Amino acid sequence: MKIVLASLLATAAFCAAPALAQNARPYNNGPVWSVSNIQTKNGHFNDYMHYVDTAWRALQEDSKKRGWVVDYKVLTAIDPRDNEPDIYLMVEYKNMAAMDVSLDALDEQTKALEGSVGASDRGFADRDKIRTLRGTVLARELILK
Repeated sequence: MKIVLASLLATAAFCAAPALAQNARPYNNGPVWSVSNIQTKNGHFNDYMHYVDTAWRALQEDSKKRGWVVDYKVLTAIDPRDNEPDIYLMVEYKNMAAMDVSLDALDEQTKALEGSVGASDRGFADRDKIRTLRGTVLARELILK
């Protein structure tokens, strides 16, 4: 009787496995990426890249030290079409919650890196002379199992 019962349980488990596998999600949530789409104005690619290599990079490195950012990357489009970005600034966050930094902490960082919030605002406006911000995409990476 025990052998028959064990055989029935094993058969049931064997038959249920494919059904369970079909319902399993083939991915897990991964990190969150913020991707800023930048179109540099004619003749100003290197000017904007100087900003990226100095102030933007310093901001990302400081954010990594504070534990707000996991990593960052800069991509360039090889041959963008008219009115499309030629630079993508990508910032990786552990998850959505990691992006929820207090405004006071952000102001503290801005003052430390740029002197004041006003100076940061002026710098943002000045960069309009050499680039157009074509928007920012917030996307979650999906990790395939």
